[in-house]
Amino acid sequence: MQFWFRSPLVISWVLAALFFSTGGSAAEIDFDRDIAPLLASHCLDCHSGPAAKGGLDLSSRSGLEKGGESGAAIVARKSATSLVFARVRDGEMPPKKKLAAHETALLAAWIDAGAKWGTDPIDPYRISTSTRAGRDWWSLQPVKVAAIPEDQDVFSSSHPIDRFIGAKLAEAKLAPSPPALRRDLIRRLSFDLLGLPPSPEAIEAFENDKRADAYERLVDELLASRHYGERWARHWLDVAHFGESNGFEYDRMRPHAWRYRDWVIEALNSDMPYDQFAREQIAGDLLRRDAKGRPTREGIIATGFLVAGAFDDLKPAGDTMRAIMRQDEMEELVASVTQSFLGLTANCARCHDHKFDPIKQTDYYRIAAALSGVQRGDREVIDHTLVDTLRAEQMASTAQVTRITDAVRARLRASMGGNEQTLAQILATIPEPIAAWNFADSETLKTGKLPLHLRGGAKVESGALVLDGETAYAESDPLPVATKAKTLLASVKLDSLDQRAGGVVSLQLLDGNQFDAIVYGEQEPRRWMAGSDFFKRTKSLAIPDAESAAAERWVTVAMVYSAEGDVTFYRDGVQVGDSYRTEKPLELEAGKSNILLGLRHSPVAKDRLLQGKIARAAVYGVPLSREQVAALDKNVMPVFTTEQIEKEMTADERATYDRAQASLRNVSQPLALLLEQKSFAITPKSAEVTHLLLRGNPQNKADVIAPQGLSAVAPHVDWKVAADSSDEARRLALAHWITSPENPLFARTMVNRVWQYHFGRGLVETPNDLGFSGGLPTHPELLDYLAHQFASSGFRLKSLHKLMVTSKTYQQASLSRADCIQVDADNKLLWRMSPRRLDAESLRDAMLLSSGQLNTQYGGESFHDFRPYVHKSSQYYEPIDPVGAEFHRRSIYRMWARGGRSPLLDTFDCPDPSTAAPRRASTTTPLQALSLLNSSFTLRMADSFASRLEKEAPASVEQQVERAFLIAYGRAPSAAELAASVTFAKHNSLSLLCRVLLNSSGFLYVY
Repeated sequence: MQFWFRSPLVISWVLAALFFSTGGSAAEIDFDRDIAPLLASHCLDCHSGPAAKGGLDLSSRSGLEKGGESGAAIVARKSATSLVFARVRDGEMPPKKKLAAHETALLAAWIDAGAKWGTDPIDPYRISTSTRAGRDWWSLQPVKVAAIPEDQDVFSSSHPIDRFIGAKLAEAKLAPSPPALRRDLIRRLSFDLLGLPPSPEAIEAFENDKRADAYERLVDELLASRHYGERWARHWLDVAHFGESNGFEYDRMRPHAWRYRDWVIEALNSDMPYDQFAREQIAGDLLRRDAKGRPTREGIIATGFLVAGAFDDLKPAGDTMRAIMRQDEMEELVASVTQSFLGLTANCARCHDHKFDPIKQTDYYRIAAALSGVQRGDREVIDHTLVDTLRAEQMASTAQVTRITDAVRARLRASMGGNEQTLAQILATIPEPIAAWNFADSETLKTGKLPLHLRGGAKVESGALVLDGETAYAESDPLPVATKAKTLLASVKLDSLDQRAGGVVSLQLLDGNQFDAIVYGEQEPRRWMAGSDFFKRTKSLAIPDAESAAAERWVTVAMVYSAEGDVTFYRDGVQVGDSYRTEKPLELEAGKSNILLGLRHSPVAKDRLLQGKIARAAVYGVPLSREQVAALDKNVMPVFTTEQIEKEMTADERATYDRAQASLRNVSQPLALLLEQKSFAITPKSAEVTHLLLRGNPQNKADVIAPQGLSAVAPHVDWKVAADSSDEARRLALAHWITSPENPLFARTMVNRVWQYHFGRGLVETPNDLGFSGGLPTHPELLDYLAHQFASSGFRLKSLHKLMVTSKTYQQASLSRADCIQVDADNKLLWRMSPRRLDAESLRDAMLLSSGQLNTQYGGESFHDFRPYVHKSSQYYEPIDPVGAEFHRRSIYRMWARGGRSPLLDTFDCPDPSTAAPRRASTTTPLQALSLLNSSFTLRMADSFASRLEKEAPASVEQQVERAFLIAYGRAPSAAELAASVTFAKHNSLSLLCRVLLNSSGFLYVY
């Protein structure tokens, strides 16, 4: 073969053929049409750009004329003496795959005709070649409204899908299969749409329904079932590689990730338009806002898609390694978004231009720039409307309680003596605090002007905020005002005088990077100090005496910060130690700071937490004077107990007080639960400026890249989003570009996915890759027809399902036919419906339903079929087979911890959630038979199945066997099956027969 390539005689023959095929003139060779694709396919991977091999750059005319290290590349009109042609002719180049004879001859003819150049430099992405896709690749072209083929009497159907499939079958001279039996059809449809088998009663009703639209009615009924969302959410979660733990070395749980799963289920059940479904998963927290501009809980939860994948939370010490890990994270994010919604592997262009698709390295970093503000973590998901209602009720009741208790407290103080008039005059000069909380009024949390949330083990007992020093603290909502000068004040009692570094009251930037706080014992044991970030505003207060009373009684501490930077500390209304001045007071913008009680600053760490109790705390936006601090101390102290205050109330006061307290009790628990709800979602940060990284190396930055779409994918519009723009602008632009009606990949990709799940194989076999490596569609016109219909119907998935499953193509029988197998063994032309084994989750769910044990609880926290434990900082998951109704929910509700694998589900090809699974494997192994036969789950389900049969058919073993077949197979047993099964059940047990049925092909496969 190598000699044939080198043969001058053969090349002469090809040249002659080329000469006559172009009308007798080799000069008619078109560079852009004939030569540029040849060079792009075979040469430019090595011979282009500044690092071209041998110094030879064939991508431009100047590079060709310059030549390389071996000299001039070509001699115009003299192919025989041109170095490039000599290397090609002799089989030396290209090194891996030689040019075909006609390509070699074409190159020679072009050189001999003068080597005229065309577009300069060569655009390697303009035209598709035999080795890569260009911008003219089929999937990148606009969706065409394909004409429905004429009826060729294949299906004798007016259904558009049947016309397209029938046309291909006619070309191959194949006939479709006859319609499936009704009992097989309802079982197929039920597993397809719901992931569950139909009941014997449903099968009988469908078989006896003689109405012309009986099947269409069945389709509508199943699509309306809430089990539909549970079934099809599992498909989408495979694509999103959704998991409920981080994976990697530590594999920590994500206890709130289940809310995203439930969001997907509900979105599908409500038939949310697919374009909205996609946009909200990219930017739901920006798109869905309430009347006050706050993100809705559903909008936040939807963004769980962006953070559903595995994440390495190991934080290396070096900046270089951290930068590499962040880029690895960004690659996974780009892959998830572009493969899921566009069917393109844009992530393959991180280090270099894509080898097979027209995706430049610049394109990769454009998408990465759009996603660079994405971070992950637990995020509060609050139903603001409901919370606002409950808070209004809480505030009204709290005001009543405060009015009464303040009056009673004043009477109690007056009875103890003191110059009340002078105190009142000084108190009148003190402005309203920014926030204040009084825990001593009752056992119900009192929120002041700013809501306060209890975290960790924090609780309110006996009129105080109780802090355990392990996890407990409280934090406020963001402050609505800016702060500079201020006063922090609290009444506190310590559990131990020897504790170190706990914060009493702290005013901090939301991320905790800047803060001012009253801190106990951090730099000097048993002494108070003004804590600050990196001690920037901290000096010794020179307090002469160590704290000795705070463990025995309430102590009021106050830290006053002036606008000039003076810091003064007060204890029980008296200045202690020296004032000092800092160089620059801390200034915090409105909406960007909050207050902490019991924690020095965020994030939470044990050495920052206080162990003790706080009775009252306040933050003022001004530096209070010596007299004002003293007056506040007298106003706070002594702290009267709830019992003392209630005993002093009049009858009318007590009646009003009790009603208000009852209202607070009714509101507080649901409000607390609402405020504690979280979801694992994106926690957006300021988006970084993105650079193109040469060879993907974070240490080798090149040009700044602005967020933008893939250059080869429509719509080709400038996003007008700057490189330093906000995360909001970036993600919104990305979401709208992906779902644009002009984007040809968006509808095609989803239509192909849905087709795959219904028919077992996509029209394009690789649902995550509609590029060159994915190949060509088997029925391109049908794919475009469906994509157009999908978009025209408002991207309604249920309409798409109905269109597919109501076709005669879908309703065919699944029997094999030798004549068709010889022509189309893989059934790509769909001459029958291919039998399919149940996926792992459907198998488990069907076993639960057949045995009467399925718990149909809808949504909610995931159940665990493993025992979690921590060893050397890593999370481990020991598989168990738990017993109980809470563990018998549908498989989609199990916790999908990446290390928490299920032996039964894994055996039946349940994918690892660490990677996307756009198409599941379906293997046949001995382990499947052994697992299904001997697992404790199978044994329990067989026993329960037998118990169900004994209840539903108590008259005889024969009736029990008949009922068992109807439940397991959707059909009655034949006479031979009945006789053999009855004999088996009598000689062994009904449970053992049920075990046999659960292991049989009739149960495991859908036909």
